[in-house]
Amino acid sequence: MADSALTPEQEAEAQHIYELLQQTFLDEARRFARLLASKPDAQQLGRTEFEVRDQFHRLAAAALQTALDERKKGGTRARA
Repeated sequence: MADSALTPEQEAEAQHIYELLQQTFLDEARRFARLLASKPDAQQLGRTEFEVRDQFHRLAAAALQTALDERKKGGTRARA
């Protein structure tokens, strides 16, 4: 998916959310790396794929929750 053209207000909102998510994403990247390093080649697919998918889903949920929480606090404004 290509980046969407944003208004200056939307770009500011995106930057704010990005800054809030940076540490969460870095922490999750470390968990991914540790998971993948812990598995022998023969176990990289199958169950490990589901574990990785589940981690990505948790990360996406955290990102969505962060954006919603910021809007509730008034840190960002909901788009019309």
